[in-house]
Amino acid sequence: MTAAGAGARSLAPAAPATTARRRRRHRGKEAAWAAFFLAPTALGLGVFYLWPVLQTFYYSFTTWGPFGGHTFTGLANYRALLHDPDLRSAFVNTLWYCLLGLAGVPIALVLAAVLAQPGRRGVGFYRALLFLPVVTMPVAVAIVWRWLYAGDYGLVNTLLGKVGIHGPYWISDQHTALIAVAVVGLWSGVGYTMVILMAGLESIPRQYYEAAQIDGAGPVRQFFALTLPLLSPSLFFVTVLSVIGTLQTFDLVYVLIGQTNPALPQTRSVVYLFYQDAFVDNNRGYAAAIAFVLLLVTVALTGFQFRLQKRWVHYA
Repeated sequence: MTAAGAGARSLAPAAPATTARRRRRHRGKEAAWAAFFLAPTALGLGVFYLWPVLQTFYYSFTTWGPFGGHTFTGLANYRALLHDPDLRSAFVNTLWYCLLGLAGVPIALVLAAVLAQPGRRGVGFYRALLFLPVVTMPVAVAIVWRWLYAGDYGLVNTLLGKVGIHGPYWISDQHTALIAVAVVGLWSGVGYTMVILMAGLESIPRQYYEAAQIDGAGPVRQFFALTLPLLSPSLFFVTVLSVIGTLQTFDLVYVLIGQTNPALPQTRSVVYLFYQDAFVDNNRGYAAAIAFVLLLVTVALTGFQFRLQKRWVHYA
């Protein structure tokens, strides 16, 4: 027994070492399988997202010839950006699109609150109706609204004329063109924002509202004391998406306004200016610099929103 006991004691330390090796082998297999399943997504992100960003950053330091080919010119494009009045006006227009696009969030919130009321009939129909512009091609939306905005025969001016108002040429008037484009963008995206907010409203437990009613809180008090704080994560999400989406405004301006419209300088966005420099004027190095500056502005605004969300977003 003494010899057996001594042998058992001599083999005892080997068991933890064997278990540790098995755990390491098991973790290695898990990591290998995780890498195997993540590889297609990582490859797609690298090829279609990361590599174009790096390539654009490199091209922003180059100048392209009329027949292709490029030469490295350092910071020449960025120095030209600082003195480009078209870029300044395009950024001002884009920020206006951003601010006017954020107006869609309270509109969508009101629509979501109305449709999310208990016992409301036809919710599915109204939700599908308001979401329809989201799934419609932007070019088709712009073509329809271009007919609605027509100064001579458009439906908007026809309806205004019935009440004695002479409507302007909405998309060719320098004072109304930007607002007209922003209204179309707001109309196209309010359905998506409303659906997200309706999902957030439905996730709020009804017990909170029942307790508030017992305490004597009315609908307005419940909205500001319960609904807004509990819905703040969804509001933050749609606000970030709205800012990023409006900073990339292009298709509506391209189709609604066009290249020969006298109101183009008052409606041209940064992405439209990038398109014009890259594919019309063949100044691809300068266009790459515009794209990279827009990327930095988007990242800065998104980071600013994430920093502010600590003050008003409640995740509890």
